[in-house]
Amino acid sequence: MASFAVFSPICPVFSQAKLNLNYKSSLFSSYKPTLSSTKSSFLQYGFSLPISNFSGSSLKSKVMGTISARAATEKTIHDFTVKDIDGKDVPLSKFKGKVLLIVNVASRCGLTTSNYTELSQVYEKYKTKGLEILAFPCNQFGAQEPGSNPEIKQFACTRFKAEFPIFDKVDVNGPNTAPVYQFLKSSAGGFLGDLVKWNFEKFLVDKNGKVVERYPPTTSPIQIEKDIQKLLAA
Repeated sequence: MASFAVFSPICPVFSQAKLNLNYKSSLFSSYKPTLSSTKSSFLQYGFSLPISNFSGSSLKSKVMGTISARAATEKTIHDFTVKDIDGKDVPLSKFKGKVLLIVNVASRCGLTTSNYTELSQVYEKYKTKGLEILAFPCNQFGAQEPGSNPEIKQFACTRFKAEFPIFDKVDVNGPNTAPVYQFLKSSAGGFLGDLVKWNFEKFLVDKNGKVVERYPPTTSPIQIEKDIQKLLAA
């Protein structure tokens, strides 16, 4: 039996006890957007999506892409270090043995109130049972997270009493995509489904650091509760 300490919350309210957690591998089917929805997303964000048969150099590129994706999936979330909302380095290896729900958040989105409220409810319910919620602010969707890190922290703490860890603002798409999001998307995306579509897309990670499920922004945290329970019990 291994003992793990709960991560210190961004807005400390309650004292948190040590946890005893058992690990057994668990697997859920990955969220895979349809071709039509993915194509529309590419067009929405300024990508062209030519449809052609792979041959010659195109086939070679496809093979190399497959090899790169396979190499990425050999990693786990615990291999990455990120900066928290205060600019301090946080090795994600400190979350070994925990179930993680990772979400890109925004303060001015139509989904903000419902998601922050439910994320706080789910975290309060399962934080002593081995769940951590990792929130990554992102300003790439409608410029709906324009504030500085201190402003984002104050918003989350004051309005929603968020206790779960909040990290440095990142890009989740494009050339400056944060490495941790490159990993998440390669683990639960695929050739056409790797774009994060909007604020509050969610990735569920098991105790061993592997992505087991991906949810679109419209899936609420409460709807994910049963999947969280399964991983916690594994």
